[in-house]
Amino acid sequence: MGKMSHGPRSKTRYKLRKKLKERGPVTVNRIVKRFEVGDTVAIDIEPSFHNGMPFKRFQGMTGVVEGQRGDAYIVKISDQGKPKTVVAYPVHLKRT
Repeated sequence: MGKMSHGPRSKTRYKLRKKLKERGPVTVNRIVKRFEVGDTVAIDIEPSFHNGMPFKRFQGMTGVVEGQRGDAYIVKISDQGKPKTVVAYPVHLKRT
């Protein structure tokens, strides 16, 4: 038996898979979305867009936009009671 991979996308076979109707290229509108400071957003990782992808653990979490860093947004979330900061491109965020 070979060694197991420990890369950033390990153990994400089901977590980072698109549904059949969602497959295909990412639309431009989803890439150029704008958020304001204080907006509530959900982290929804787009598996086909690798730039600015947050860590797999934060998939599905909800947070508040705290600022911007270049083209990415700084999102403050609570991970098991601990405040954490996630930097993600807008294609990986959804307004809630």
